[in-house]
Amino acid sequence: MKTSVVAKALKDSRFFKDFEESVIAEIADIGHLVTLEAGRHVFQQGDFGKHIHIIVSGHVSLERSTDLGGRAGRVVIDMLGKGRFLGCWSNLLGETHILMSSAYCQKPTEIISIDGAELRHIMLSNTELGLRVMERLCFLLRDRIQAAYGAMEKI
Repeated sequence: MKTSVVAKALKDSRFFKDFEESVIAEIADIGHLVTLEAGRHVFQQGDFGKHIHIIVSGHVSLERSTDLGGRAGRVVIDMLGKGRFLGCWSNLLGETHILMSSAYCQKPTEIISIDGAELRHIMLSNTELGLRVMERLCFLLRDRIQAAYGAMEKI
């Protein structure tokens, strides 16, 4: 039952939308459904990232805290909803990384949480899958960089 909920969320996501059923099932086996209340964080800037996440329902704001010489605040980089991907991608490269932003639930939110190291193991055992994930990741990072530049223009 749990795996079917996770598998459906992966299939419905922008990131994994056209992956084969067998691949979705394998990734679903390492995914966990997490329910968060409004105002809770998915992750916080400065923490060590370990997981990637797919939003099943709800809305999450991706934010960066800034301090520009006495002007401190938070800048919203993007608002993410159903099917969107977020988290620490460096684990897919086999490295640890300090998170450069925070993700806050704007309303009750359900996410699929996947350990990046476990997904990396699957990617290494299936190089075609690994290439597809890395291609999707490149496009995602491009979009996030564009969103961050847009957010900086508002400062």
